[in-house]
Amino acid sequence: MAVAGGCQSPPIADAPGERTPAVQGPRIEWGMVIHGGAGTIVRERLTPELEQQYRTALADALRAGHRVLRDGGSSIDAVIAALVPLEDSPLFNAGRGAVFTADGVNSLDASVMDGATLRAGAVAGVTDVKNPIVLARLVMDKSPHVMLSGSGAEQFARAQGVPVTPKEWFFTERRWKELQDAKPEEATPSDERGTVGAIALDRSGRLAAGTSTGGMTNKKWGRIGDSPIIGAGTYANTRCAVSGTGWGEYFIRNAVAYDICARVEYANASIGAAAAEVVMTKLPQQDENTGGVIAMDREGNIATPFNTAGMYRGWIGANGEPTIAIFSGE
Repeated sequence: MAVAGGCQSPPIADAPGERTPAVQGPRIEWGMVIHGGAGTIVRERLTPELEQQYRTALADALRAGHRVLRDGGSSIDAVIAALVPLEDSPLFNAGRGAVFTADGVNSLDASVMDGATLRAGAVAGVTDVKNPIVLARLVMDKSPHVMLSGSGAEQFARAQGVPVTPKEWFFTERRWKELQDAKPEEATPSDERGTVGAIALDRSGRLAAGTSTGGMTNKKWGRIGDSPIIGAGTYANTRCAVSGTGWGEYFIRNAVAYDICARVEYANASIGAAAAEVVMTKLPQQDENTGGVIAMDREGNIATPFNTAGMYRGWIGANGEPTIAIFSGE
């Protein structure tokens, strides 16, 4: 299986061991790019078996989205199709694998945006919705609003017939242990973030983006990060689409997803240069290791810059062959 995020034809790659991926990735005719979170992701912390599980999960999600696009489906449908299996996987900090709040519950956020129309939907702080990305889509399609939160979002879910699930569905020993480890030190963000995101370019040239997360381990007071905030963790228009992963407070303060697309639209920057400038230069000036993004323009150019040690990521083009990467230097 090939690797993504640090190659192009001809390749533009960093020296082995450097954490900064190439500025510009590959170009596809149509297809999608996904992420499964960024952070301190190094080979020494993953067994070969666990690494293969991540690679397989990412490849399966890409294939699910690709089937929609191959059959003439829309970019927004492909984004949902790719993100649902990632939410259902215990590997990622979204849906079933979500981290725990300080109160010991799983509080889920998600958003989606249709670049062709600028319509968007988001939910924040839901606790029993099996697939928050599906609910975010319904907020966009079936309500006059962009974001719903908490019990109101859950009431809307029931009205729309969205599957809810017992809270035990979201419990994983791994995430529970992370909470216990964080509590004594009152840790802020964990150094491995598993937010999931997807961008699709369909056969009609339309872009869409979506992001889903469980947020931050040990988060308090109803904290909400960037993932459900349009312009911060998710953004798409007719020229550009972005989904982010990382320390949400910085993504909110810098309107990261919109900033990248604004540079493409107003400064005529390439998607690779715009994404790299924000992620590799602007964010690290404020705090090191803040995260990464996946980005794509309407010509199918892909960029996946991250300022952490690694980012779960992958892409798929018209040929249907998934390309997966995890570590820096791939």
